Amino acid sequence: MAWLAFTLYLTGILTAFVLRTWLHKRRTGDSGHRHSHPPTGSAAWWAQALLGIGTLGGFIAPLLDATGVLDPLPALHHPPVQVIGTVVALIGFFGVYAAQQAMGNSWRIGVDAEERTTLVTTGVFGLVRNPVFTAIITAMAGITAMTPTWAQLLALAAVIAGIELQVRVVEEPYLRATHGTAYTDYTRRTGRFLPGFGRTTSTT
Repeated sequence: MAWLAFTLYLTGILTAFVLRTWLHKRRTGDSGHRHSHPPTGSAAWWAQALLGIGTLGGFIAPLLDATGVLDPLPALHHPPVQVIGTVVALIGFFGVYAAQQAMGNSWRIGVDAEERTTLVTTGVFGLVRNPVFTAIITAMAGITAMTPTWAQLLALAAVIAGIELQVRVVEEPYLRATHGTAYTDYTRRTGRFLPGFGRTTSTT
């Protein structure tokens, strides 16, 4: 199951990011990547660091399990859970790609504070404000269920923490500054990661 987890993770990453980048560049002439260099130790820096560590851990942890370097945690290692995890991971990676597609030309990795893209609030973005990140966490949770080692659990935790920081410290302030009232209204009616959860109030 660990080799399957590694293969699924590799395929998901290549599809959702490498293939998506290539398709976006072919259509728009722009890769969609926006690289920033926040001050070391800042919240934005930690967001990048944690996401990088978690993403890399998603590759390494299944390999450590597959090669016998690490054993799955007995309390979490059950074949039915692994099967469910496989399905959840597949749904998650499909969701990542589908949500990226739904962004159209507004799709970006990273933030350029000087750039203004169209605010997408329809389709899956009408359910949650960050469906790409929701799907990434779903996929990582599925991979963790497939190969539940302490290393994979740490990778999952790093991804979740990195996403929380990226959204709250980097992306939401940028979107609020760029789109003003339109974004504020959007946050009041649409949850952050789950429908109905993380909506802002008039005093937020």
